[in-house]
Amino acid sequence: MISKIDLQALIANDAGAKRDLLAGIQEYGFLIVHNTSLSATDVVQVTDRYRQFFHLPEAEKAHVSMAKTGSNRGWGASSSEQVDPNANPDYKEVFDSGYVPSPTHPYAAHSVYAPNQWPERPADFERVIKNYYAAAMRVAMDVLRAIADALDLDRDYFTDKFSHPMALLRGNYYPARPYWAGDKDFGIAAHTDYGCVTLLATDGVGGLEAQSRDGQWVSVVAESGEFIINFGEMLQMWTDGAVRATPHRVRGSDQERISVPLFFNPNYDTNVAPLGAGKRIHAGDHLTKRFEETYVHLMTA
Repeated sequence: MISKIDLQALIANDAGAKRDLLAGIQEYGFLIVHNTSLSATDVVQVTDRYRQFFHLPEAEKAHVSMAKTGSNRGWGASSSEQVDPNANPDYKEVFDSGYVPSPTHPYAAHSVYAPNQWPERPADFERVIKNYYAAAMRVAMDVLRAIADALDLDRDYFTDKFSHPMALLRGNYYPARPYWAGDKDFGIAAHTDYGCVTLLATDGVGGLEAQSRDGQWVSVVAESGEFIINFGEMLQMWTDGAVRATPHRVRGSDQERISVPLFFNPNYDTNVAPLGAGKRIHAGDHLTKRFEETYVHLMTA
């Protein structure tokens, strides 16, 4: 069973919460947290703004299309991503925004730090998204500090490595599953996340499934005010397998669905090779490669 953890208890180093965290990161690769600094009202507000944007005419959304860029900032139309080369492109729309360093900072030259694009409507879209983004990063950092402690690292081991994070906030819009959908059609096909920690809020509509160690697909649902946490390839590699990156998918249902993942990833030049391995793997190189394999407009022949 996926652990459900009181984040404040985890921050206070409660033994039971720490035990549940270890089960979540090692056995399931998923956990659910509640009692965070983000409220159910915050989630309702941010999912509502994304919904308003996704319901705009396509011609209006196209003004901020990421397909015009060499990065993943702005709106991605349906089929703009393909996470599984053996499935059809994902049947969903997305809106991506992320951390932008100072124009004079060396990181500014990398596509993973590209400038954001903001639509004119909804009128307060940029403000709401930015406020949620800042708060979600604080929650994700609390989770990472707890993970460091659970793995017997210094509690602040990760902190300075996220001073200029490759942190991407996404709004996912999954339309109702169409009648013509077949075995290779998904809202998002089976995949593991690419980075470190994903903090996921939803509008309450189910659909997310995680794959258990025995290959079964298990529904993952969080109640209002709760957040689903899962872990990516980068953190699995970085911790030499102590943290599990779990395959997951969204098949789609007869209801539209909004989800809001924060993909919380470290500074570009952070070495994410297994601890003590004596080699270097830049976080930015790993993430850039995986984006180029996923976003249709970034794929090379």
